[in-house]
Amino acid sequence: MPTLRALFSVPLLLALLGLGTTPLHREPHLTPAASHLPRLVAQGGAPAAALLTGRASSAPYGTFRSTGPGIRRVDRFRAGSITKTFVATVVLQLAREKRLRLSDSVDRLLPGLIRGNGNDGRRITLRALLNHTSGLPDYTADSPPLPVSAGSPLRPPSAVDTVRIALSHRPTNAPGRYTYSNTNYVVLGLVVRRVTGHDYAEEIRRRIITPLRLTGTSLPGSRTSLPSPHGRGFTRDPADGSLRDVTALDPRTAGAAGELISTLDDLNRFYAALLGGRLLAPAQLADLFDTSATRGVYGLGVYPQKLSCGVTVWGHNGHIPGSYVRTAATPGGRHILTFRVDTDSLADTPELERALLEAEFCPGAHGG
Repeated sequence: MPTLRALFSVPLLLALLGLGTTPLHREPHLTPAASHLPRLVAQGGAPAAALLTGRASSAPYGTFRSTGPGIRRVDRFRAGSITKTFVATVVLQLAREKRLRLSDSVDRLLPGLIRGNGNDGRRITLRALLNHTSGLPDYTADSPPLPVSAGSPLRPPSAVDTVRIALSHRPTNAPGRYTYSNTNYVVLGLVVRRVTGHDYAEEIRRRIITPLRLTGTSLPGSRTSLPSPHGRGFTRDPADGSLRDVTALDPRTAGAAGELISTLDDLNRFYAALLGGRLLAPAQLADLFDTSATRGVYGLGVYPQKLSCGVTVWGHNGHIPGSYVRTAATPGGRHILTFRVDTDSLADTPELERALLEAEFCPGAHGG
């Protein structure tokens, strides 16, 4: 499952939270998916969990449920690798405008950037960056972790420096084979700047955030705090299992691979618009869903998941210290779900995520 790995060093403030659950958001009837929220807390190791689910006929995009303390519908949170879908949308729009081609090599747009240790930008296309078939090593796998905790005296590396860190390793595999790598989207962020003259964050704001009125969505740059209103984010110490507060962190190392901040409503609105064809022309929408190069695993900034009832949902997840979020929707964005927890531990229990998606999108097959 694609994630932005938890490379961040974090503050040592212990969070004094218990794991007991509170009643679900005050509604007399629970949807099948909402009934799985307590499992995310009890078995997934999260203090709190929440979801927003709905259909295109509902406004504004569904019904909110939560369990555990500290998560409200209006809260801003770090969305991690869901940033990739936003970046991919901008790149596909630029392709529609003929300002780039998906068949362009990285070297054509960023001459000399990808060279060394068997990595060669002349052999890597923009499409390969988008669908993770470039073979570029993942910079987040570097050890020791890069310093991005809030208050760190060290400045996070620039995007170019991040790419150079990745290029200190040999390719993960030959170009053309799928291997998820955050480096791909860092490079795409540089491509957007080269083509437009603007930072990818500015292009995302102009092309997506403002037109869709995503008032809770932002790209924070060097800002270490979350905009208000927000809850807290926690990670577990692998040594003793205790919770640490990681709400404040420097997101610049994540960059175009994972810096986005958003809300449940905004993510539902964005994916409904994207999958429904409001942001991309038909040819680019077809590219978005093209998984032929990855044998069905990943498209261009989104990935499919086939459920037991035969329904395939599309979307992305986001995994960053203090947060795990997943958006999934049926084709066309007609039925959509976003859920989140306030830790990054759920990525270690994918069966809980799948059970929740099955309950939402296949209720008849599971007794719903």
